Amino acid sequence: MQASPESRVAVGSLNPTKVNAAVTVFARLAPGWVVQGASVPSGVPEQPLGWEETTRGAFHRAEGACLALGSSWGVGLEGGVVLTEDGGWLMGVAAVVAPSGRWYARGGTVLLPPEVVDRVRAGEELGPVVDDVTGLSEAKTGMGAIGWLTGGLVLREASWVDTLARAMAPLIHPEWYRGRVSPPPA
Repeated sequence: MQASPESRVAVGSLNPTKVNAAVTVFARLAPGWVVQGASVPSGVPEQPLGWEETTRGAFHRAEGACLALGSSWGVGLEGGVVLTEDGGWLMGVAAVVAPSGRWYARGGTVLLPPEVVDRVRAGEELGPVVDDVTGLSEAKTGMGAIGWLTGGLVLREASWVDTLARAMAPLIHPEWYRGRVSPPPA
């Protein structure tokens, strides 16, 4: 039996760490729902800079995934870098679009090493820079920069689970969000 659009979640990425994070969250919140990834554009530069650009990319991915897969529910997980006068910070945004509303959450941040920040400021994308600096291969589909920076204490997939779970707060407790969202259909 095929899942209805109401019981399917489209993730705006084919990256296994992002799709698996959504599978983990929705397995707890909506057992039996089907979670599937789709390759969709973010609508922002390859390396998003700042919270606003990263959030926009996350929503574009969530909306694009819904369209691509014909789903009522979409998830966009977008990593970015916030550059400041004294350095740069790795961060992420999880966006959710659903029949009952749109919401998002910001994930935790971690300070990036100066060498990495300099290269990102010069226009390079974080993932390949991390691969080059660390000798890893495809860090963004594995432990990620967060895993490398924390010595494996926080892995990329776990970070996305945490951020997406935070974005689901209005779904879990709609009564606290003044009717802006409602629970998913059973």
